[in-house]
Amino acid sequence: MIELKHLRTLTSLRETGSLTATATALHLTQSALSHQIKDLESRIGGQLFLRKTRPVKFTSEGEILLKVANEVLPQLAKAENELASLKEDVNGRLHMAIECHSCFQWLMPALKEYQIAWPSVTLDFSSGFGFEPLPALMAGELDLVITSDIQPRSEVHYEPLFDFEMRLITSTSHPLANKDFIEPTDIADQTMLSYPVQKQRLDIVKHFLHPANVEPQKWKQADNTLMLVQMVSAGLGVAALPNWAISEFSRQGLITSKPLGDGLWRRLFAATRNSEKDKRYLQAFFSTARQQCKSHLDGIKMA
Repeated sequence: MIELKHLRTLTSLRETGSLTATATALHLTQSALSHQIKDLESRIGGQLFLRKTRPVKFTSEGEILLKVANEVLPQLAKAENELASLKEDVNGRLHMAIECHSCFQWLMPALKEYQIAWPSVTLDFSSGFGFEPLPALMAGELDLVITSDIQPRSEVHYEPLFDFEMRLITSTSHPLANKDFIEPTDIADQTMLSYPVQKQRLDIVKHFLHPANVEPQKWKQADNTLMLVQMVSAGLGVAALPNWAISEFSRQGLITSKPLGDGLWRRLFAATRNSEKDKRYLQAFFSTARQQCKSHLDGIKMA
């Protein structure tokens, strides 16, 4: 029976060209190498190479086994790498930051489902609002950032999750509730309610107000989505939120929601290091997040 060690010996012999160099490369004694070769020749009933030739000249039998080695050894090496990678992936780390307050609505159920399938992956997360998470991602302090703000870098991979529409929400009695769509100038005399985030990082500011050189009359902040909706419903201001985050409140008649211009659509991404994007536990998270969102969020479009 031909063994893997025989194939490795023949390929080494071909590469080194001599028995002495092969013995050194394989960390064998000359005697052990000679015994291995004679044993293999006995099994196949013929010589593997011509003695006293330099470099070594292989016989037909030797060439046949070398051809097998050329096919088998690379496949074995690939399998060994995949097995090692699989073990690493199962015991991976997923420390993330979220640049989207509303994302907690779908992220927590997604993480719960993910943990059932990947119990050995260490999970941790933090808000990405008090610091710049992208440098932390590239430095290895984070493994994933949920964001709609792409900053193209060769070291960062942005995995698309889904598309969503930012909409302006108002109280049902607000004058803007009667409009078909909202223009930037409609907000100039309004109190804009937002999460405790730097204004320049808000989608409505970056992609709707600033291009039109419009600034709301006043800003107020609220810590979470429910508080924002309650303040809007009470007539304390207007806010811009993702369509899926406010659909239930609209159905209940607590607020009205209006498109921003022709529709301000944004895409949510999971940013990871480019060198790690193919890890199985990361791919599994992408898949779980997309499926969770597709099943439970209203108004989104899958990327």
